[in-house]
Amino acid sequence: MTLLLQYTIIFASVLMLVALGGCFSEHSGVINLGLEGIMVLGALGGALVMKFFPADGNGFVLFILTILVAIAFGVIYSSLLAVACINFKADQTIVGTALNMLGTAATTVAVKAMNTKINPDDVSSTVKYVEAKRKFLVNIGNFEFNWFMLVAVICLVASYIILYKTKFGLRLMACGEHPQAADSVGINVYKMRWAGVLISGLLGGLGGIVYITAGVSEWKFENGVAGFGFLALAVMIFGQWKPQRIAIAALIYGFFRALSNVYAGIGFLKALNLPGSLYNMLPYIICLIVLAFTSKQSQAPKAEGIPYDKGSR
Repeated sequence: MTLLLQYTIIFASVLMLVALGGCFSEHSGVINLGLEGIMVLGALGGALVMKFFPADGNGFVLFILTILVAIAFGVIYSSLLAVACINFKADQTIVGTALNMLGTAATTVAVKAMNTKINPDDVSSTVKYVEAKRKFLVNIGNFEFNWFMLVAVICLVASYIILYKTKFGLRLMACGEHPQAADSVGINVYKMRWAGVLISGLLGGLGGIVYITAGVSEWKFENGVAGFGFLALAVMIFGQWKPQRIAIAALIYGFFRALSNVYAGIGFLKALNLPGSLYNMLPYIICLIVLAFTSKQSQAPKAEGIPYDKGSR
């Protein structure tokens, strides 16, 4: 049961970070369907730091550097969405889908090129970070505490404060509800939407590195992030675009995702003799069921997905 709790918290941390990123973007009025691609880019940035950081280097420096580079990759990649959808008013769904496809393809090519340059016989898209990952872990009895769990909680608290207790957050949400009204009182809608998208890139990139370090010590980038970006969007919708509800939804989905890692060690689940692929599918099945019953009551920001035209009223 300790292992189930451990995996539940780490997977919930991933979903919560990425869902909060989507929350900021959509509160500003931009639908970020490119979270999957942003996660992959963030994962690549962090993985490269872990791979090339000196083995005898300071663990805290490694941890901070990994976070910063993962965030930087996520922010830079999310700026493509901002340019296309805010400045050029492109269709947000199409741009997000394109970013997802490009993210996995680009990272796969980049990693294969890097591995081939280091070793001509290595044509894989795998990055290994065995020793580096150990520096992020602290054993508390049988529980393996990952410092990223604490980062996720800090981001949750910060997101709540920013959205509901600061002038910036209130202005951001105004731009997602009624941008014309926000503009009429002097709020720069374009800048606020850029901020929302870049924050989503920050949190999405961070979620990507947390995801690939959750249970393994190497990652094959051609696998992407196994649909976690879309699952995070479901968490965001189930959580009604509110940080506190997103945290609860992330724990629920994280629990079902954790089952696929630990079901073999749980007596009654093992006795059922169900295929492991069923447990891998479980969070996505739960996602479909939950959204089918709750989507009608969802109250998304009213202006999300609608390009802002300063001349329209």
